[in-house]
Amino acid sequence: MSEKDVIEWPGVLIPRTAYNPSLVEARDRLANRAKVGDWPAVLAALDGDMRFTPAANDWRVSGSSWFGPLHQAAWFGAPEDVVRALLDRGAWRSLRDSVGRRPVDIARERGFDTLADALVPIYNVALSADDAVAMSRRLAVLVEEAVGEVLEPRVEIRHLDVLCLAERDDEVWFPIPGMYGGF
Repeated sequence: MSEKDVIEWPGVLIPRTAYNPSLVEARDRLANRAKVGDWPAVLAALDGDMRFTPAANDWRVSGSSWFGPLHQAAWFGAPEDVVRALLDRGAWRSLRDSVGRRPVDIARERGFDTLADALVPIYNVALSADDAVAMSRRLAVLVEEAVGEVLEPRVEIRHLDVLCLAERDDEVWFPIPGMYGGF
């Protein structure tokens, strides 16, 4: 990724049928390849040049684990060069799954201590744990308030942890259906 990329955060959790079928297919292909540890295919999927190329932090549309490729790499104890390749493509070390685990937590749980060292988040800005939690909560409230005015009935949102934003110098776009420009 270049130094100032725009990363799309697909945080509005809507049914699979509400998405373009090509997007669902691309994200399923990425998730299926990561789920079996087919790293060359995962990297190839991320390097695609089609309109619906998945991103390094994407998870299966309507999936319940919220595992991205880096979570799967931690689960399998993937080689460090795979982890580095995912990080180079924009994967966040701070991205949490549906139960709150980061890739480093998964690697440690599974006994991949050497790999866990490569997965410890590195931040570009210093934030205390309390400040990060407070900022993440405030960001979630702001998003919920804005989305509540646009999306009726209410939809579930996977909120972004500000620690993900503190890892990289990229811009993040959070598209909201029906809200021009999103966040």
